[in-house]
This record gives sequence, structure tokens and C-alpha cells, in this order.
Amino acid sequence: MCVEHTTSGTTRSRRRPYACAWCGQTMVDSEHGRRRKYCKRSCRQRAYEQRALTEGTSIPSDAVILTRTEVSDLGDRLFALRCAAEDLATAVDEDADSTTLAELAAEIVTLAKNAERLR
Repeated sequence: MCVEHTTSGTTRSRRRPYACAWCGQTMVDSEHGRRRKYCKRSCRQRAYEQRALTEGTSIPSDAVILTRTEVSDLGDRLFALRCAAEDLATAVDEDADSTTLAELAAEIVTLAKNAERLR
């Protein structure tokens, strides 16, 4: 959690979004305590199962293991992000109006957030 100081000398907390370490779902800092690592108990359980399965192998404990489907989905999300970035570059080259550029930029942000998810 980040603390922001104000001019009156008081402090107020500011919530920041972050992602679940297992599924990538967006979470927000709570007012009290430490930051959660997983969004649900099931995500925490899946992470434990993966750590237990890789224990005693040459796979590093911090490795991310994805199924073929998850890898394919991630590739599709990254491709959509690249296409949107190319669309924005084309619009800039063609001197598109600011409304169009803002819409394309917003789409890129949405696609980038979606691409951040590993699962």
C-alpha cells in the first residue's frame, strides 16, 4: 500500500490495483494488513499444488508452467495487442483526429491489461 502525504500533515492511503499471482485477476490493496498474493483460496491452492509438483525437480520454484491452451491464448492476446498498436501507428501517420487516437489508445490499454494475464 502506498501512503500519500498531504499538505495538512495528515496521511491518507491510496489503493493501487495489482494482479493475483496465480490467475492474474485484478485486485486492490486493502486498508489494513499486508497485500494479498492470491485473489481466492483456490488460486492459493493451485499455486501450492504447482510448487509441490515441481519440488525435487530441475524446474525452478518460481517458474510459470502453462498448458498449451494457455500459451496459445497468451499468444492470441499479444497478437491482438500488436495489431492495435499498428492501427494506432497508422492513424498517427495518417494524421487522424484526437478522438480517434484516444479511442485507439484506450483499446491498447485494455488489450495490454488483458495480455498481462498468464492464465
